Amino acid sequence: MSKPTPRRYKTIGAILVTGAITGMLTACGGDAKPAATPQPTEQSSGNGQTETETENTKIKPADLAKAIMDGEYSLIYKQLSPDFRTQVSEADFTAIAADTLAGVESLQESSILKLNGLEQRLWLSSSNGIGMFAAFGENDVIAALQFQMLEQHVESDKLYTKTAYDFPMHGDWFVFWGGTNVFDNYHYAHPSQRYAYDLIQEKDGMSYEGDPTKNESYHAFGQEVVAPADGTVVEVVNDIADNEPVGVMNEKAPAGNVVIIDHGGEYSYLAHLKKGSAIVKVGDQVKRGDKIGEVGNSGNSSEAHMHFQVSDGSDLYESSSIRVKWSNDLEPTRGKTVSIAGK
Repeated sequence: MSKPTPRRYKTIGAILVTGAITGMLTACGGDAKPAATPQPTEQSSGNGQTETETENTKIKPADLAKAIMDGEYSLIYKQLSPDFRTQVSEADFTAIAADTLAGVESLQESSILKLNGLEQRLWLSSSNGIGMFAAFGENDVIAALQFQMLEQHVESDKLYTKTAYDFPMHGDWFVFWGGTNVFDNYHYAHPSQRYAYDLIQEKDGMSYEGDPTKNESYHAFGQEVVAPADGTVVEVVNDIADNEPVGVMNEKAPAGNVVIIDHGGEYSYLAHLKKGSAIVKVGDQVKRGDKIGEVGNSGNSSEAHMHFQVSDGSDLYESSSIRVKWSNDLEPTRGKTVSIAGK
């Protein structure tokens, strides 16, 4: 929801190679359509091989962690996107990778997210809390590669909400951000949003169909949002315009149109609602499953999605986020799809 503050991490090359990567790493929700990745051609790669021959030696996304742990830096470097290679030399790439991974015994795959033409993978090291993120474009070209020391908040990770909450929408919802580290959930760096979720809809690996600059093209836009539990509505914002995708986000009103519900000392936030869609008002008593509005693209949002979290107070920025205990033992994490039957 809010723009994250600068983080302490080592980044290899440009993580801002495409618009999609920019949104996926720095905004609440993802951007629309990734820029096209250059296609291989039948020309020399500079080492006596044609691009077709080089293709046969490419590292598959699932094998990147093993390759980097095995020191295959030169092979990996050749697979970086052209824009990526202009920003880091092979010597610097090798030095940074070797230095960062010194003492790391292994990297275990944590999550996979495939959306809008990009494949994103995360690996975690249990030995010293290092995470490695990579994004792959067409033909397994590596568009982004990032290492980061992962801060951990073990005590608050163990504290769940007292109320078990239902999912705030029906149907199939894809977890874009959700988890207990900053790679799976960029909100995790901020106490006020640490256990927030960003939820979208995708079909056939795409979050939209048609013109990616129109909100109506996004599967999530206009979908019904319901109360996750019984409670009293304590705040409603309903008059903020929806952003056009691939446009400017509204940082002045980060939550956009929002409904906040008091569930007896725990407050759920349903943010980025469609302008004018909220059908509740302050003081209303709502029951679990009652419609409260529709998914929109208002506030600090780059495409239609639902930002959901539960906090210990009604002021988003003065309260602390609480890890959600979901009904039916749900455990939504980045890259997973949650299916909820309607009424």
